[in-house]
Amino acid sequence: MSKTKRFDNILITAGTKGIGYAVAETFVKECKHLWLTYGSDHQHAKEAKERLSSLAPDTSIHIIACDVTAPRSAQALLEEMSSHDFVPDLIVMNAGVTNRKSPFEISDEEWLSVFQGNVHFPTQLIKGVVPSMKSGSAIIFTGSMMAIHPHSVSLSYGVTKSAVHGLVTNLVKHLEPFGIRVAGIAPGFVDTEWQKTKPTDVRKSIEGKVASHRFASPEEVGQVFKMVAENEYFNGDIISLSGGYSYK
Repeated sequence: MSKTKRFDNILITAGTKGIGYAVAETFVKECKHLWLTYGSDHQHAKEAKERLSSLAPDTSIHIIACDVTAPRSAQALLEEMSSHDFVPDLIVMNAGVTNRKSPFEISDEEWLSVFQGNVHFPTQLIKGVVPSMKSGSAIIFTGSMMAIHPHSVSLSYGVTKSAVHGLVTNLVKHLEPFGIRVAGIAPGFVDTEWQKTKPTDVRKSIEGKVASHRFASPEEVGQVFKMVAENEYFNGDIISLSGGYSYK
């Protein structure tokens, strides 16, 4: 039987910009407590919090700086949540990092930093928080189309996003005893502020490879996160949202 699910406590990593902010906008009116992590831009995070608060005055919104490339970042976030008695029933693992150096130029430290942010951080966070989460909770990862198609530039990003997809499919059996679902969304090219900085000719080239002939809006991606969160039969699935990439 299909059900809709209302989550009370939502955590979105990298939730103040781009896809993460669009997901926050999608859920802010439907939860009691919304926690958003951000990298280092405190002013932007503060403004994002203010915009969300204006949309949902009754929702408690908490922002916290979290450098996911730092080895103790997951532990620091867990300690902050514990100090506020905050236990999420929906986690959106959206934070991610990249390094565009070629595999022949990237240092070992830079390579490991991408793995720390994209793979180790969410794994460590799950290890620490899952035992406290209630049955019926869900964890949704932001994967990537670049885990499906070869990344033209960043090997470290493509490989770590492939690992994220592997986490989703392999975590199912470990989360099932807790009654917790896990899924992933693999967006293609999304019209975030970062993507808008690309030269016009580069954007046109990308659009020419997408059957929809455009980038996805962050809001369209946010709607898919909401659908997956509320439909309890999504479990272990990677949902591709590419607009028909590489149709020619």
